[in-house]
Amino acid sequence: MIQRFILALQQSSLSATDKRHALTMVARDTTSGFVTIVRQLFMMSGVIAMTVLAMMYIKPELTDKFKDLSPYAEAEAEEAPVEPAPAPPNLAALMQAPGQANADGMMQKVGLSEEESKMLGSQRQQQWVTTWLAKRYRVASDATNMLVSAAYLTAKEIKLDPLLILSVMAIESGLNPFAESPVGAQGLMQVMSKVHHDKFQEMGGVKAALNPVANIKVGALILKDYVSRAGSVEAGLKMYVGAADAENDSGYGARVLNEYKRLKDVSAGKNVPTFFTAPAPAPVRKPEATEAKASAEVKKDQVAAL
Repeated sequence: MIQRFILALQQSSLSATDKRHALTMVARDTTSGFVTIVRQLFMMSGVIAMTVLAMMYIKPELTDKFKDLSPYAEAEAEEAPVEPAPAPPNLAALMQAPGQANADGMMQKVGLSEEESKMLGSQRQQQWVTTWLAKRYRVASDATNMLVSAAYLTAKEIKLDPLLILSVMAIESGLNPFAESPVGAQGLMQVMSKVHHDKFQEMGGVKAALNPVANIKVGALILKDYVSRAGSVEAGLKMYVGAADAENDSGYGARVLNEYKRLKDVSAGKNVPTFFTAPAPAPVRKPEATEAKASAEVKKDQVAAL
């Protein structure tokens, strides 16, 4: 089309100056049109990229699909050896009843004393606790049932009061398995995974800190250890929150024990309101002052034992 225009221009009776001017105008218009097309292509590319990013944000599973479309995907797959992911704790066993109910509705726990069986209570009492916690902390019933079951099974395994474990979970995280504090305390029990990384090794490493089952088990073991070493639940809670060397724990122990008393009343069949003031957040831990010190003491005991 441009060639036809130039040919017609040469055959016209216009002067040389007019012809040059006309050719200049054609060249300028052509360049301007090309620049406009390129600009529109870049704009469309940007819109497409933003759309793809938005889709990946809304549906993260699309990320792998987009990666598969890349011509470099196969090469990267050949170069990088695939390491098998650590197997998470068996969650199927979590929902299994720890025993069978007898005629009185109490769970008969094999290998446990009468006092320990009484502490763990019956399946009906566990269900009362589950329902109350679900309402109080506005957590789905199924999710709360899983967390309470994990707490009871852990309590049975390490011989610690399940209601104390649940009380710490409630005050520490409000039953949020993904809670994380500014100093790195993670999960339901707000475990300092960097300090207690050795306790997560058999569960897949510190990445398991946000696994509810692993977090409950490790947190409960730490709590039991602190209570045993401190000589009382109150002193153990003070160590757990990282205030062992402080004058007080800013009311942390009182909040946990108040929640524990409410759970005891719930498990006894009492009608306990769920509209209490939401528990204040636990005081900020100072791992270098307490938990790091505790870890050092454990290592010192291990060296002495050798």
